[in-house]
Amino acid sequence: MKASRQTFSLERLLTKIWMGKGWLACLLWPLSLVWGALGAIRRRLYQTGFFKSKRVPALVIVVGNVVAGGSGKTPIVITLLKHLQARGLKAGVISRGYGRTGKACLEVKLNSPTCDVGDEPALIHRSTLAPVFVAARRIEAAQQLLLMHPEIQIIVCDDGLQHLELHRDVEICAFDDRGVGNGWQIPAGPLREPWPRPADFVVHTGKHPAFQGFYGQRTLASFALRADGTQIAMAQLIKQPRRPLLAVAAIAKPEAFFDMLREQGLKLDETLALPDHYDFNSWSSNKYGSYNLICTEKDAVKLWQHHPEALAVPLVFTLEPGLLTALDSLIDRLLPKISSPRLSSYYGHTTT
Repeated sequence: MKASRQTFSLERLLTKIWMGKGWLACLLWPLSLVWGALGAIRRRLYQTGFFKSKRVPALVIVVGNVVAGGSGKTPIVITLLKHLQARGLKAGVISRGYGRTGKACLEVKLNSPTCDVGDEPALIHRSTLAPVFVAARRIEAAQQLLLMHPEIQIIVCDDGLQHLELHRDVEICAFDDRGVGNGWQIPAGPLREPWPRPADFVVHTGKHPAFQGFYGQRTLASFALRADGTQIAMAQLIKQPRRPLLAVAAIAKPEAFFDMLREQGLKLDETLALPDHYDFNSWSSNKYGSYNLICTEKDAVKLWQHHPEALAVPLVFTLEPGLLTALDSLIDRLLPKISSPRLSSYYGHTTT
């Protein structure tokens, strides 16, 4: 728990540093040049064919970011999957499974321990029931997904914009309210690679977009979920006599979740912000024995293993209709060509 807290504090410090060009960012700037040079060399080796991007017989959509840290990729993935399913298209998901303990290629099941598959893949599968595979190498996850589910037409890759080993057909780059921060690369700034860079679609998940792109809107559902899948209306939680309420969040921006709960009318007696992807194995609620627990749906897939009485409030994420229309058009154009050889380079996309 202490190590997690230290990591959490370091992440917050870096976020603060990366939003400006203060003395500490300037001190780290020479190291960012090394990072940038290594990244440029790697991209060039893929562009020239020295390293090969591997294709799979499915259309691959990568949802990623160029900024370190969470930027709302997983809600985009879930929303896209539900949209594709509504169209009658067969879609699956691949992920590295950040935060899991092993590196084996695994299919995510409803009863899969999050320590084996990761919290976000578990949430994606629970929310969509789409086939989800995790592996250290995304190409391995994609190949195994198609082997086990040959009906899949579209693979959505959760993160992996910089994972060039897997050929991609569509790139979606997500940004939150941080934008590109100070515009410098790691470790002086938040950028994993230079921006701007080509991408098919840019999606802003925050309230204050820094530049042009499509928009996604976050709201909370009007109900909370129990571990058994039953629902309780938020209005009921507000009105009924209750025990003190503790809101727990182990996500990139826990305060945003707390604010959204308050906007729903909930009175939060205590809030507890934990590091993103926190596993809850070492967390004890003894201190809060008299409290009711409320958390995000992402945290619930782990918290319910220890505290099945906790309530989870799902995030409702809505993508701009114009994005879905443009994406549908691109999919309809590309999907029939997937089985035939096509040539494209990593930077062969057009920025929308």
